[in-house]
Amino acid sequence: MAYPENVGIKAMEIYVPGQCLDQSLFEQHQGVSAGKYTIGLGLKYMNFCNDREDASSMALTAISSLMQKYDIDPNSIGRLEVGTESLVDKAKSVKTVLTQLFEPAGNTSLEGIDTINACYGGTSALFNAVNWVESRSCDGRNAIVVASDIALYNEPASRPTGGAGCVAMLVGPNALLSMEPTLKGTFMTHAYDFYKPDLKAEFPLVNGHESLRSYMSALDGCYQRLREKVEAANQRTNGLGPKIDTNNLLNIFDYMAFHTPNCKIVSKSYGRLLYNDFRLDSDKSRWETLSEELRGLSYEESLKSKELEKIFVTQSKDLFKARVEPCIAAPTLCGNMYTASLYCSLISLISNIDLRDSVGKTIGMFSYGSGIASTLYGLKITGDLSEMVQKIDLMKRLEQREICTPEQYEEACSLRLKAYGAKGYEPAGSIEVMAPGTYYLERVDDAYRRFYAIVVKEEDAA
Repeated sequence: MAYPENVGIKAMEIYVPGQCLDQSLFEQHQGVSAGKYTIGLGLKYMNFCNDREDASSMALTAISSLMQKYDIDPNSIGRLEVGTESLVDKAKSVKTVLTQLFEPAGNTSLEGIDTINACYGGTSALFNAVNWVESRSCDGRNAIVVASDIALYNEPASRPTGGAGCVAMLVGPNALLSMEPTLKGTFMTHAYDFYKPDLKAEFPLVNGHESLRSYMSALDGCYQRLREKVEAANQRTNGLGPKIDTNNLLNIFDYMAFHTPNCKIVSKSYGRLLYNDFRLDSDKSRWETLSEELRGLSYEESLKSKELEKIFVTQSKDLFKARVEPCIAAPTLCGNMYTASLYCSLISLISNIDLRDSVGKTIGMFSYGSGIASTLYGLKITGDLSEMVQKIDLMKRLEQREICTPEQYEEACSLRLKAYGAKGYEPAGSIEVMAPGTYYLERVDDAYRRFYAIVVKEEDAA
């Protein structure tokens, strides 16, 4: 039996809320130095929601828009899987809410369920969908994967790294972005860097310093595993085919996209990968400008050294600008989307590079979820992405959001705090900034059941 070819992402859609917070105003509001968020974290604006939106409403919006833009027959979908950490129910999945989009067409045969581990759930859902399409379990239909989250923090110092959004992906054979099966390195271990043990609150507990260390050590672990897999593949060629230079492994990726809790961590991450090439390079002569002291750092010391970090961020600056910077063009205007963050970065990347000669190039994707679950994997551009980019129209849509004050943001946060876990609740947030076709929470009844409605055009409502 032949495997389907070029299985991966055939189409994408993104949903972002209709309002965002100006981070420069938030700096003033919180009494911190100018540039602390906008320069120090690389965050200019941040998406946010009031009590009218949740992971389910955003996923309903993104999937319905994806299906409309690409004229997808609901019955052509055989798997629907969700990545989220923004749960409102400990038993009923977001996925079951989304079946409302398929049941009117008679499709109740939808495999898949919610996948949960901090910001990694969307990637795990994507891998599951790809594996399903490639397996004997698949009945010839495509899959849809959706990553949907609202990032909100209780501590004032963490609030600038919030955000909200959702990305939906059509997965199947003959994809425009196909999964590279040999380019995958996974690292998983146990840590308490970020977690949500309080089931009565929407907020996480965050160990800031531990979280940064965990992110970088996971990146190192994934890169090391990727190197091992490439070396094994090189050995299998027996000298009959081209080999990948593992001393310059970073060049295996023409572009890269990262999970982006903030944009500054992305430039540090790319520099860290270059450091990994140095650390594992058998020929140290090309790194002779590096001091003996820095060459001799232990692994743990390397994670803490600001001097080392600065050197490799500087050395990777030109490559970063060409290969990576396009992936943060949107996140700097959106903030963190948790499970959707990496896929917002991917959309940002393809929306801001020259697509004319992109076919055949490889995109490195680093997915990180606290706790820890992480994977560095490759997507190959196997077709013309211009139509996908035009349909998404991300950068223009970001310009259309309403820019809000810190006071408006805090009012929305107060509404969410009041709504979380409530029953017999009537949301009070405005829906005026929502575009037609957007789903929103209409009410929660006395049995905690949630009911959604759709924003309609004025002429349709008349």
